[in-house]
Amino acid sequence: MSVSEAERGKEERKNDQYGWIDSIAPDLLRASRELVEQGEASRVSDQAVAEMLTAAIRLYVAKSDGEERTFSPIAGSRDSEMTPTELLSAVSEMLRAMHLGPMELALWYRRRPDEDTYAGGQS
Repeated sequence: MSVSEAERGKEERKNDQYGWIDSIAPDLLRASRELVEQGEASRVSDQAVAEMLTAAIRLYVAKSDGEERTFSPIAGSRDSEMTPTELLSAVSEMLRAMHLGPMELALWYRRRPDEDTYAGGQS
């Protein structure tokens, strides 16, 4: 992308009423990392975490299923931003919140044709 195209894209986002989401996402990721590292996650309310997680899931599904494409739902590569324990703890609680279990997850699980994309060619 040329500089003019990149600047044009930024300008378009400034005029988009939801453009602020793109601009705060890196700060949100950084702040969450710092809060967890400092043992201060309690500074963010349960309600705020639930709302952010719900919004992120809703947007991910709309983009991946609605636009018929996939992309890694986790920032960073492999476990640079999230540990397997963090991921599985969250998934378990989300299933429980919706009164679902591992059986329903197994029924919905599917291998994507581009599954190796997330591994970066590594197994």
